[in-house]
Amino acid sequence: MQSEKNIWTQTVIKHSVVWITGLKIRKDEENRMKKRTGNNYGRKYAAITLAAVTAACTGASAGSAVTVAAAEENKTLVYAGESESTINPLLNNHDELPDLIFSGLMKYDANGKPVEDLAESYTFDKDTNTYTFKLREGVKWHDGEDFNAEDVVYTYKELTEDETLGVSITSNYQDITSIEAPDDQTVIFTLDQYDAAMLDYFTMGILPEHLLEGEDVNTTSFNQNPVGTGRYKFEDWDATGGMITLKRNEDYYGKVPNIETVVYRTVSDETTKATMLQSGEADLAWLNSNYASQFKDKDGYNYWEFTTADYRGAAMDMSTDFWKENGDSIGVLNYALDKDSIIAGVLAGQGEPAYSPIQRNPLGTDKEANIYSYDLDTFAKKMEELGWKKGDDGIYERNGQKFHFTIQVRDYEEERVDIANVMSDMLKQAGVEMEVKLVTKFDWDAGYNGFLAGYSTQFDPDMAYVNFVTDASGNNMHYSNADVDKYLEEGRHGETEEARKEAYSEFEKAYAEAPGILLVAYLQGDYVGVSGLDGLDTTRVLGHHSVGVMWNIEDWTITK
Repeated sequence: MQSEKNIWTQTVIKHSVVWITGLKIRKDEENRMKKRTGNNYGRKYAAITLAAVTAACTGASAGSAVTVAAAEENKTLVYAGESESTINPLLNNHDELPDLIFSGLMKYDANGKPVEDLAESYTFDKDTNTYTFKLREGVKWHDGEDFNAEDVVYTYKELTEDETLGVSITSNYQDITSIEAPDDQTVIFTLDQYDAAMLDYFTMGILPEHLLEGEDVNTTSFNQNPVGTGRYKFEDWDATGGMITLKRNEDYYGKVPNIETVVYRTVSDETTKATMLQSGEADLAWLNSNYASQFKDKDGYNYWEFTTADYRGAAMDMSTDFWKENGDSIGVLNYALDKDSIIAGVLAGQGEPAYSPIQRNPLGTDKEANIYSYDLDTFAKKMEELGWKKGDDGIYERNGQKFHFTIQVRDYEEERVDIANVMSDMLKQAGVEMEVKLVTKFDWDAGYNGFLAGYSTQFDPDMAYVNFVTDASGNNMHYSNADVDKYLEEGRHGETEEARKEAYSEFEKAYAEAPGILLVAYLQGDYVGVSGLDGLDTTRVLGHHSVGVMWNIEDWTITK
């Protein structure tokens, strides 16, 4: 088995690198880009490699010059972020921008625990399952209007009553039965049963009723011109130049940030983020491990390693015919994956083999759920027990059907593409065909059997509820398991930490026996910034795409 591991490590590391414009670019990038873009490869590849100098791929160079000049005056932070189409905490609740612009009744502290924010205080009546929040006085919306309890009522009625709201988080609020505002500074929530995670979900950013009453939250222009109560005010969205500009809120009720302006560059391509840092067009970016490692100990840059709860795996669409018939054969695929080699090669050693969706949560991490190891002999034995036999082409078959399924991956997410390709190679050698389909955006109606997924449970483990409970609002892969439902319900409604930990332990074990995701790895959150950027605090466990880095941006400073 050791020789097989060495072979896979060598195979993964074949995604070797050469130096181009001071950055390491994989030797196989050309072939992969040809597959993605066909005859347009040369033009598109040239655009990417030149982006570091010309900024052609993200916006006008004049705009870049302005932002960099401002940064030299120690007032502006240029952040290479993600592609964005909306800024609304109800619609994109796991991104950085809503947390900068909006505030919730609660917010998360350094340890990921909910503490008061727009709420000055709160009480909970266990007998009536009632939360009563007393609101801060004197809080202003960014347009100068007064914030009050009606804004809170409006926001939570949208979450609990608007059936057209196309978001994944509504199941988090299903225990709320009524919301009342007896006066401008008081809001009362009544639940139909105790919900241990409810305080976490009261971190949701509050929306202004005076601007949104009567609007369709899904389509309103407010989503591109947001008004909040948070640390930064929205100023401008230059869609052509790929820049969203925020100005600090001088009237913020908490600590006013040191940094005056945040320029959020909307970037989807990982190569571009790295080249922007290299050329001085960006001051901070989250990079995949291979790119980030090139800046470590490099003059002129800071490098931060965050723990994340962000994991990757092939999430199977259980509504497709293949998995309806063969869902019993997902878990066994773990025996055919050398996860350590994937981490060593694709993730530059920066990660941890994944066995549970809540593995990095204090209420998770039950080692008894870690039931699979890389073992091709065990894989072959288990496949035989499941009724699979190899055909003449070396691919397993059962009931006249080959073990062949498709996984879609967004082509610009290089790390996910590499993970998927290596998984495919390993499974093919074991007798299973996982066909990787590169797409520009996920197409849930195209009939693919799944996607290369990323999820996270960085706060309360109840975050897993929406993804795995039958028909929950975020369960877009249609997973259903009665035992999983039972234990996640018990975890949500458990009244003691001991009871909840036991429920989540049982969830981990039940899910491992019948998974819907072929888990691969937990990622490390690697951030690279200019050497004059200070104040980032790595105490916080970050979420999906390492979101949450700006949780304490009010303490940051930047000098050049």
